[in-house]
Amino acid sequence: MLKNTEFADKLRFSGLRPTKQRLKICEVLFKRDHTFHFTINDLAKNISEQLNEKISLATVYNTVHAFKKKGYLKEISINSDKSYFDTNTTSHHHFFDEDTNELIDCDDEVIEAPKIKKNISGKKIKSVEVLVKVATDYHNQK
Repeated sequence: MLKNTEFADKLRFSGLRPTKQRLKICEVLFKRDHTFHFTINDLAKNISEQLNEKISLATVYNTVHAFKKKGYLKEISINSDKSYFDTNTTSHHHFFDEDTNELIDCDDEVIEAPKIKKNISGKKIKSVEVLVKVATDYHNQK
C-alpha cells in the first residue's frame, strides 16, 4: 500500500499540488488491496463523508482526470452520460449491473477473445475490452 509521501509524489507527477483533499482522494483510490470502480460523484460523496466536510466536485474531477491522463486510472464509458473509473489499469473485461449500477471485473476465462475481422486502416489494435451489461431477468425467475 502507498504512503502519504508516495501519494504526494503521484500528485506532483500528475501536475497537481498535494493538498489535504487531494491526498485524501489518493488514499481512497490507492490505499486498498482490491480494484476500485467509481463515478466522480460517488467518489466525491465518499470523500466528503470521510473528511466530514464537503469537497469540491471540481477538485475531485480535476484530480481524477489528471490521474487518468498519467495512466493511474482507466475510464470505462457505460453510455454517453455515465463513466466509471477503475484503479486497475490493465486490459480486462467488465460486467455492468444495470439494476445496481455496479461495475464488476470479469475474469478473462469468462469471455473468449472476440474475433476482429477488419481493422481501421492505418491503426493498430491496442487492446480489446468487453463490457457486458446485465440486468435481472424477471421472466425466468421462479
